[in-house]
Amino acid sequence: MAKLDLRVRLIGRALRRISVTGKSEEQILTDQQRTVEHNPVLDWVLGGLAAGVDVTNDTADGGEGRIPVRIYRPHNAQGLLPLVILIHGGGWTSGTLNTYDWLASKIAKETGAVVVSLDYRLAPTHRWPAAAEDCYAALVDVAARAAQWQADGGRIAVVGDSAGGNLAAVLTLMARDRSGPPITFQGLIYPATDLTLGSASLEENADAPVLTKSDVLAFRRHYVPDDGDRSNPYASPLLAADHSGLPPALIQVAEHDPIRDDGLRYAEVLRAAGVPVRVTTYVGMPHGYLAFPRLCRSAPQALAELCSELQLALAPAEVR
Repeated sequence: MAKLDLRVRLIGRALRRISVTGKSEEQILTDQQRTVEHNPVLDWVLGGLAAGVDVTNDTADGGEGRIPVRIYRPHNAQGLLPLVILIHGGGWTSGTLNTYDWLASKIAKETGAVVVSLDYRLAPTHRWPAAAEDCYAALVDVAARAAQWQADGGRIAVVGDSAGGNLAAVLTLMARDRSGPPITFQGLIYPATDLTLGSASLEENADAPVLTKSDVLAFRRHYVPDDGDRSNPYASPLLAADHSGLPPALIQVAEHDPIRDDGLRYAEVLRAAGVPVRVTTYVGMPHGYLAFPRLCRSAPQALAELCSELQLALAPAEVR
């Protein structure tokens, strides 16, 4: 494997201090109560809000009541724009709309799409399948209200990273199985697809920076504590009996990631089912590299690839 550069090693060292491993449920709940506000240092590290994008806050249907959502629309864009549903990562226990402002606003700006970022319920208070059901209910609601944001409910993509990649993949299964809104494309960024933990990379990268095997086990324990639920396809989309009829996918994985093979294996089962897939392994990168656009050298390339694939997939039929 390619050598990790110094910046990546420093990120990993810093994040070890706030690792979920060893935290009690009470500590996680305390962390969730902390408000992450924009400031110059945080925006330098995480990217900040892209210029030229209008942002509004709203709510959408969730599995049990309304959930917060944030809408990003390119400033002065004309006509009906495609719609991107963004689902944040954070091991199903963390992540906020603020910390994903950079990714959401950059996607909106670079692809000319309306992006709706979902603030789903978090574990351990809300365990599986709460997050998945929130995302599906929000998809249905947002698609029905697309015209409210001058978006085209017939051109929908879902994008998610890490736990959000898991939920994005689950969302495509739910939409297919429940005859929900048609999804045109799925962008899965270092997704978790097998919560039975059958990927060889889990041992190969057990002590990788940013995410370790111990972290993976802790996140799974908080999100899906019942071993019998972990093979359910709405928890582990890799294990679905049938992957046919799912939307074309871009799957991006990181070389130094314990769940790298989750993404690679998911690409294999999608291809076997006849689903078009583009898969890219970002060499020398850890899990979560896209969250550090100024520190991880592959982040700009990965974002450019994602936006290019979104533009191609969501272009009007007469343009493709």
